[in-house]
Amino acid sequence: MSEAQMIQNVADRIAVQDVMLRYAAGVDERDMDLYRSCFAEDVEVVGFGDQVVHGADAWVDYVEKALQAFGPTQHMLAPQLADINGDQASARTDVQALHYMKEPQGETLTLWATYKSDMRRTADGWKIVRHELVSRGTRIQGP
Repeated sequence: MSEAQMIQNVADRIAVQDVMLRYAAGVDERDMDLYRSCFAEDVEVVGFGDQVVHGADAWVDYVEKALQAFGPTQHMLAPQLADINGDQASARTDVQALHYMKEPQGETLTLWATYKSDMRRTADGWKIVRHELVSRGTRIQGP
């Protein structure tokens, strides 16, 4: 691998990682514009419910509605395993997400999961084209 290729590889890995960091920050800060910026128009999202969600706007609408049940959230991401091949990438990102529930007040839902995200390089940077949640477990704790 040439030096230029190595530099591009490192830059791509950082950019792919940044997509997932924007994803978590967008949800936790309730910044839906930041969150929306992570997705390609034609994204396919699976594993967050019984139905597959198609399209970035439909997915962001789904998330906004789901977040109404929660107060603050915190999505903590583990180091990412990424495979980058030209303008395509696959990323595996483990997550522990804390969701402070509005009802019953004081309860916390903790999710342990893995995000499997396929991405492509676009004119606007890396975008998620397929996003899958693989749940490892959940726990609800009282106040």
